Amino acid sequence: METTEPQPGRESGRLADNILYFARTLRAAGLPVGPGKVLDAIEAATTVGLSRREDFYWTLHAVFVNRRDQQELFDQAFHVFWRNPQILERVMSLLLPDITPMAGQQPDNADELSRRLTDVLRPKDRDDGLPREEEEQTEIDAVMTFSDKEVLQEIDFEKMSAEELAEAKRAIQAMRLPIMEVPTRRYQPAQQGQRADLRATMRAGLRSGGDTIPLRWKRERRRHPPLVVLCDISGSMSRYSRMLLHFMHAVTNDRDRVHSFVFGTRLTNITRHLRHKDVDVAVEKVSESVVDWSGGTRIGACLHDFNVTWARRVLGQGAVVLLISDGLDRDNAEGLSGEIERLHKSCRRLIWLNPLLRYEAYEPRSMGAKAMIDHVDDFRTIHNLESLSELSAVLSHAPQRREEGLTSWQSKQA
Repeated sequence: METTEPQPGRESGRLADNILYFARTLRAAGLPVGPGKVLDAIEAATTVGLSRREDFYWTLHAVFVNRRDQQELFDQAFHVFWRNPQILERVMSLLLPDITPMAGQQPDNADELSRRLTDVLRPKDRDDGLPREEEEQTEIDAVMTFSDKEVLQEIDFEKMSAEELAEAKRAIQAMRLPIMEVPTRRYQPAQQGQRADLRATMRAGLRSGGDTIPLRWKRERRRHPPLVVLCDISGSMSRYSRMLLHFMHAVTNDRDRVHSFVFGTRLTNITRHLRHKDVDVAVEKVSESVVDWSGGTRIGACLHDFNVTWARRVLGQGAVVLLISDGLDRDNAEGLSGEIERLHKSCRRLIWLNPLLRYEAYEPRSMGAKAMIDHVDDFRTIHNLESLSELSAVLSHAPQRREEGLTSWQSKQA
């Protein structure tokens, strides 16, 4: 089918203006869009033509989207910005689209408009040079009110705007995760204690000539156990897994013996990538190495790969395991019960972090959740900064391990 391409002159100039405004919208919403991509998008749109809306959509998609987690935001922005069905003909007619979203209008394929996109497209006051009435100054008593940082603690990651996401990422980078210290089999010198260090005592006696033998002491060396993070990056978890990657990066660079894995349809070890000091470089490396981002979930198969390939390497010395998942399994929990039981028996403590637990009426009704709930030591939500802070408090002490699995949450719900 022949395509209608814009002719040089005002038409191509207006097309460039529209794409430039659209690129500014994407950049303000958080996508990495620079001048180079804008020029590439203009050239690509001019080459492909504007005869079909679908071709125009995928042309801009190929230029502006380079990661799976950017697809949903681009799709919403495209349907809001170019919302008029006759927008292509209007562009050809040199009319710029009105990008202000109409009241109650939402993208065709989204139930809720992203707050990042809503903030970008919200009408703002402009300096049009016209005289304005002097605004009445109102003094607000701030007593018994909450600061923006306190409010940010309770906002769901899924509902944060672009500015709030950036603030949350900075807060996560400054976060520290205290983990309880446990005694090891090794000893270290001590000024006093209940166990004598015979070797050190004999060496001290030889140095003094044998007239006196000073007694030397030793005590158990204490060290925090290894931390293993298994994070679900399936489509249902994509909005949370992006923020949790920053949390995993902060923990990895805060202490040693941290091992991080992500899983969707397959298991990927991202520990080496998260050791980069720059979080942007680390996230980019992870995006390049993970091929099943925002896809399906095969929890049982991925845990089987972990138990067979990685468990003996990283679960030594009583590791603590954080399993981050919503429990939705595409394989109908095939083999999941046996694999999660094996994982539970191989670690010191298994904590299941589920963002769906933020709903008071949540119950583990899916087959995956039912298979997992019986083999975890703790079940907690992880959907905002406050939940991450609560996780820090939980890991700072060592509660009594339950061999039969989780019982406190089940008794609470009974």
